[in-house]
Order: sequence, then C-alpha cells, then structure tokens
Amino acid sequence: MRLTINGEQKEFAEGTTLAEILKNLGVEDKVMAVAVNMEIVKKGEWDSYRPKEGDKIEMLTFVAGG
Repeated sequence: MRLTINGEQKEFAEGTTLAEILKNLGVEDKVMAVAVNMEIVKKGEWDSYRPKEGDKIEMLTFVAGG
C-alpha cells in the first residue's frame, strides 16, 4: 500500500501496523506522536493500528530549543 509519511510517498505491505512502519523506518525510539489523516493515534494503539492505502501519516518528535 502507498502511504504519505511526513510528505514523502512510501510503500508498505497491506496490513502493516504503525509500530512496524516506525521500526522499518528506524525511528521507533525517536517518534513521540503519530497522526494519521490529522487524527492522533495513541502510542498504546501503534501495535494494532493498520493504516489504509492513501493515508497521510505525520510522525512528530519533540526537540529542545531556546
């Protein structure tokens, strides 16, 4: 399935979970929040949430600044 992740088109197998996507991209330890089609998906749901073809996913990290 084709997903848009942080503005980039990516391909994943049908049925892939958010947790698997994060792991595949190597960002599972860096991402603090995920929104699918502008709706926040709680971290406790990442292992079971399965995006659909065409979904837009935003992965957010928190950075310190000053």
